[in-house]
Amino acid sequence: MSKLAEATNAMARQALENVKPKFLIGLGSGSTVAVFTNALGEFVREKRIEVRVLPSSLQIQVACEAARLQLAEPSLAPYVDLTVDGADQIDKRFNMIKGGGGALFRERILLSAAKRSIILADESKFVEILDMPVPVEVHPFGRGLAEQKLRGIGGKPHLRTQNKGYPFFTENGNIILDVEFGPIEKPPELKSEIRMLPGVIEVGLFDEKIFGFYRARTDGNVDLIRP
Repeated sequence: MSKLAEATNAMARQALENVKPKFLIGLGSGSTVAVFTNALGEFVREKRIEVRVLPSSLQIQVACEAARLQLAEPSLAPYVDLTVDGADQIDKRFNMIKGGGGALFRERILLSAAKRSIILADESKFVEILDMPVPVEVHPFGRGLAEQKLRGIGGKPHLRTQNKGYPFFTENGNIILDVEFGPIEKPPELKSEIRMLPGVIEVGLFDEKIFGFYRARTDGNVDLIRP
């Protein structure tokens, strides 16, 4: 196992310090959250405590079932105690790009609803300025207009597809446009501008208040960064 993989596992275990009995825990998506989900299952059984989880995607729901965690109903989203998520990029002001897995709509809800949110990411995700393509969830009917409007504000949209060229559909039945903007100097302003475009459902730019960022390093260590 590589030093980074060891650090990722250690990071997941360290993040368990935020878990309390009876908590309702929102779970984002991605490989790092899957590692945390497995660690949470072991922790719950070892400590003999009860928690419920609200996954943001089928990927993490399957991981929750494998970890024998109790699933909560989506209607309980407003009462989330803790949300654990990952990120594709995090800038020096703790703005984030998320949505590489396509679960940005539900991840936004869980991060916004939680009393406390934490982010788990390896050190390669931490950058000075966001510069990855921004995932934009769009209703299929609005695709053409959304692409036109995104170009009008300086973006270069690309329809996300699967291996054989079929469009990628989110679990909400929408498509994803991955939009190149180059370096993003003002992520919150760009997020607001994109959200106003017709056909747009959600934008992969996040500036929610986060309690702590856990960073797994290639030397095997883990940092906790408090914004």
